[in-house]
Amino acid sequence: MEHPKNEKSLILIKPDGVQRSLIGEIISRLERVGLKFLALKMIIPTEEQAYQHYYKEDDWFGKMGDRVIEQRKEQGKSIDKSPIEYGKYIQKTVVDFLISGPVVAIILEGNQVCGIVRKLVGATEPLSSDVGTIRGDYTVDSYEIANLDNRSVRNLIHASEVPEDAEKEIKIWFSEDDILKYNLVQDKILYDVNLDGIKE
Repeated sequence: MEHPKNEKSLILIKPDGVQRSLIGEIISRLERVGLKFLALKMIIPTEEQAYQHYYKEDDWFGKMGDRVIEQRKEQGKSIDKSPIEYGKYIQKTVVDFLISGPVVAIILEGNQVCGIVRKLVGATEPLSSDVGTIRGDYTVDSYEIANLDNRSVRNLIHASEVPEDAEKEIKIWFSEDDILKYNLVQDKILYDVNLDGIKE
């Protein structure tokens, strides 16, 4: 079993984060916590990569579609698709957005990295993200406005939910050769029980 401090997460700074010159700010927040960067690159995703990344099952499409239908009813709009069709349309909007320009792909490593990063990033919808989170501090978009405009919500960043997701996602964006293995001096501070070797 892999040591908990070696848990990995995939982060994508999305096109809105790149276009708004927030790369350094986002990286700084992730770095300050004590997470190790194993890989980092800037690319324009292919449609195939984006669809692999946002691969979903029919139950997800149905759930998302039900939410869209509910919102359309509240807005007095017609319902002309099934829940699954609306769900697939949501998938298409997020794919179209992800391939619209450069993204920064990052692999992070550390104890409970997925949970730590998602806490820093904030809720998926920027409107409901807490102040102090990346999304709460840097964007004001909402699902409601995104749905009215028939587009993906602009929420700056993707972060793996759980290590199992990270394992799948990392393979979409990085080869084994891209991933560095090295020691970080601060690991001694974070993980060495007695700080042996700190004093002379």
